[in-house]
Amino acid sequence: MNPLPAPKKILFMCTANSCRSVLSEALFNHLAPAGFEAVSSGSFPSGRLNAQAVRTLHDLGIPTEGLYSKDSSAFADTPPDIVITVCDKAAGETCPVYFGPALKSHWGLADPSDVQGTDEEIKAAFAETVETIKRRFAAFFALDLNSLSDADLKAALDRIGALS
Repeated sequence: MNPLPAPKKILFMCTANSCRSVLSEALFNHLAPAGFEAVSSGSFPSGRLNAQAVRTLHDLGIPTEGLYSKDSSAFADTPPDIVITVCDKAAGETCPVYFGPALKSHWGLADPSDVQGTDEEIKAAFAETVETIKRRFAAFFALDLNSLSDADLKAALDRIGALS
């Protein structure tokens, strides 16, 4: 019998904490096995959630209660084990920095809220982002966290971040 994984708290960070990090937080908490928890924050929180991100989560049947835009000081008393930035370095976006002691990785996502077009094109951009997040989470949940050193976990997280 395999031991249960140690509880892990994951912090997803982006710039405004209104879209990508919030989608990641909600999807992770919806899909994660017991013992895991996701939270999210932004380097410059907008103070509001992106309306299409909230609609996307509702359409998927994922609860949005308790989600709000915040900075990482909200977790000062309960620091994360892992911090994953989801900003889009490829688009020249500056990623937030988490200064606490945590394993850090980058899982860049293009910002679907930047997409201009028809409602269908915007919905498609959000759907594509959700599918990328889900693929990465499937790879993360397949890891045997109890057998990985911090260095091996960091390498695995970085490989997962390269999945599209």
